[in-house]
Amino acid sequence: MTQNLDLFANDEGGLLVAGIDEAGRGPLAGSVYAAAVILDPLKPINGLMDSKKLSEKKREQLALDIRENALSWSIACATVEEIDKINILQATMLAMKRALLGLSIAPGLVLIDGNRVPAEMPVASRAIIKGDALEACISAASILAKTARDASLKGLHEQYPEYGFDQHKGYGTALHMERLLLHGACPEHRRSFAPVKKLLA
Repeated sequence: MTQNLDLFANDEGGLLVAGIDEAGRGPLAGSVYAAAVILDPLKPINGLMDSKKLSEKKREQLALDIRENALSWSIACATVEEIDKINILQATMLAMKRALLGLSIAPGLVLIDGNRVPAEMPVASRAIIKGDALEACISAASILAKTARDASLKGLHEQYPEYGFDQHKGYGTALHMERLLLHGACPEHRRSFAPVKKLLA
């Protein structure tokens, strides 16, 4: 069905606006995730904010609301192998571009959380520092990226229960470092990250 774009006029001059955010740049294990969301102004979603300020239960509920009510949404990732090959910054940019390309509707403008825009974006794009607290579409992307990554870490816990991924989500906590020293690195650990590289050396 063809959408009437006039219905979605907004502060950006009538363009459809997509928000993009990532989750998982800092952890020592697992893929880095990104999400892109085009919200429907006719179906507002209450409670959108930076995913880090929400409880897990609230994030999960909002993620369902976003999936059901957004005009379009997409979640993508870059793998541990890609992170180790091209570095975490470039892998994050890659995940963001994949999320954008996964949208079923092409936006006219992309708003990205942070201070950097991926190179060669196919759509006009703007970075916004702390955008996940300022723009609803970025908040929505933050929530989808965070919940998707958390789900993937629960899957890693089932594969490698000895590391406690369900508790620390791959971040370099005391528990994680203790388990790394005890068991060594698993295939999902980022070997280019200093704590893992040091351990393997």
